[in-house]
Amino acid sequence: MRAWHFVGTHKPFERVEIPEPTAGPGKVVIDVKAAGLCHSDVGIMEDEKWLANMKELPVVPGHETAGVISEVGEGVTDWKVGDKVAVTPMAEFMGYMVNGVWEDRAEVSVEALIPMPEGVSFAEAAAATDAGMTSVGALTTGGVEAGMKVGIIGFGGLGQIGARVAHLRGAKVYVAEINEKVWDRAREGGAVKVAKSIAEFADDELDVIIDYAGFGVTTKEALDVVKWYGGGRVVQVGMGKLEATIDIYPLILGRKELVGSQGGSKEDILETMKYMASGDLTPVISEIDFEEIADGIQQLIDGTAQGRLVAKVAD
Repeated sequence: MRAWHFVGTHKPFERVEIPEPTAGPGKVVIDVKAAGLCHSDVGIMEDEKWLANMKELPVVPGHETAGVISEVGEGVTDWKVGDKVAVTPMAEFMGYMVNGVWEDRAEVSVEALIPMPEGVSFAEAAAATDAGMTSVGALTTGGVEAGMKVGIIGFGGLGQIGARVAHLRGAKVYVAEINEKVWDRAREGGAVKVAKSIAEFADDELDVIIDYAGFGVTTKEALDVVKWYGGGRVVQVGMGKLEATIDIYPLILGRKELVGSQGGSKEDILETMKYMASGDLTPVISEIDFEEIADGIQQLIDGTAQGRLVAKVAD
């Protein structure tokens, strides 16, 4: 079957043919319908630190997917062939410790399965499993609720979802995004203010800032800006760079918090798909063909990707 391989840092992904999987005990095989592309997929190509999270190479990347169960293994009773499912990447650290989903068929643990609601496409469900889970998971980490002032850094594949769901939770949303072309969309999604830098909201006393970009300076600015003396919290999600230089003066004297947020829970995925199914959440998703995954990765590198990239694997 078709697949892509990660073979090492500073090397391009390789399009390969590999044997089809079979469903082991407690697992299923899904026919992959959609598979997402993520900035962390760029990260594994560029930074050796990611190798600590890898099984032996080569490995099939990809950790966002939705599909249809085509085979069930021994002991599987709650799922059947034909079920439409999304897959949380947190169960087995897919695409790192086990083969991911840039392949035609994938073996998946039943602990990772989430039923797809009616009205959600495979591309949307795939985006919900990581872009949705990670962005909404960060809101959960930040304790975002109605009445809060919430800053969002980055209005890309993650930030567009985080900003919208924060609004749907009843928060006042402030978006920092350097690409002015998406400002109108941020406002349409509920943002009360939009600017190029989170520093422009220094007088707004933001309760929580979620950095979906993570380019070093964004982390520093978030800590400078989030409100002082009142439990201001910065949630770090983005990994545009794996290092940042921060000013500890506002962190300590302002009694602020800096907390990391990785992934999320099944509940975060279900919340994302609930809003997708109702039509309240319609993130921009750019669909590409499975054979175009390498080109899609280059779009992420170049910063030209529109919204969340999802590869169409099968009809």
